[in-house]
Amino acid sequence: MKLPLKAVTIASVIVAAPVLAESWTLVPENSHLAYGTIKKDTVGEVNSFTNLRGHVSPDGKAEIEIDLSSVETNIDIRNERMIEHVFRKAGAASLTAKFDMEELSGLEVGGTTTVDAESVLSLSGTKVAFDAEMFVARLSETSVMVSTNDMVFISTEDAGVNVGVDKLMELAGLSGITRTVPVTARLVFKTDDKKAEAAPASPVSVATVDGDIKAGKKVFRKCKACHQLKPDRHTVGPSLHGVIGATAGRADGFRYSAQLQESGIVWTAETLVAFLADPNGTIPGNKMQFPGLKNDEDISNVIAYLQLEAQG
Repeated sequence: MKLPLKAVTIASVIVAAPVLAESWTLVPENSHLAYGTIKKDTVGEVNSFTNLRGHVSPDGKAEIEIDLSSVETNIDIRNERMIEHVFRKAGAASLTAKFDMEELSGLEVGGTTTVDAESVLSLSGTKVAFDAEMFVARLSETSVMVSTNDMVFISTEDAGVNVGVDKLMELAGLSGITRTVPVTARLVFKTDDKKAEAAPASPVSVATVDGDIKAGKKVFRKCKACHQLKPDRHTVGPSLHGVIGATAGRADGFRYSAQLQESGIVWTAETLVAFLADPNGTIPGNKMQFPGLKNDEDISNVIAYLQLEAQG
């Protein structure tokens, strides 16, 4: 079967390094992290942290360090109480998140998009996992702004600070302080000017036009009933981690059919096109029950997604 043209185009995008495939450093003076509280049911306040630092690595992992001693509640004694009782003099908290960098690779200057980020807040030994939708704007060739698209709510119980909040209520003589805290963030990142100038521009425009990797992620939902992308995570079917370039039927820890083991097929974009269109017709007698994808565009898109994600 002839490889669809779109899949060839996708492969060139993946092999080439997109503009955003660099390390990005947080710009503290242009960044802002804030949270809100409500006291006695009617008094709302906004507090923030004035000292942040962090970076985003080329694989989309963001790591932000929050200096807890920089908390700003606009009242000095309250700042001191927050540091001592709520943050327990921890010094710093960390916020980590994972972005799908393929969704950002085609973002041109002035362009915007939204991405989902799997995030974890670590505070005094307690970790709180949450999902956040982030708004991303490409400010220039060397700067990107990432902000929360909606408010993120953190439970004080999940964060392990309920005892500290109780102490604040006692010290201030308050009847109540909310135990679910809305958080918003505006984070501006910059990369090295020379690296940005050296990055190839053409693959970005190709990725923007095709939009295939993002579409392929949606197509892969049909595969997730049987396959995972994590290493050695076999379920009904084998893990697809590292599938591109691998020989069929050879992943350790999974019991394949003899037909698949003896096929000698190496999984390339072209062999995957044939197999995904007609699994049993391509390798008769194999155990895969999926009838195949009947839309060439879906096949191209899911291969693009696999070329990126299955190698991570």
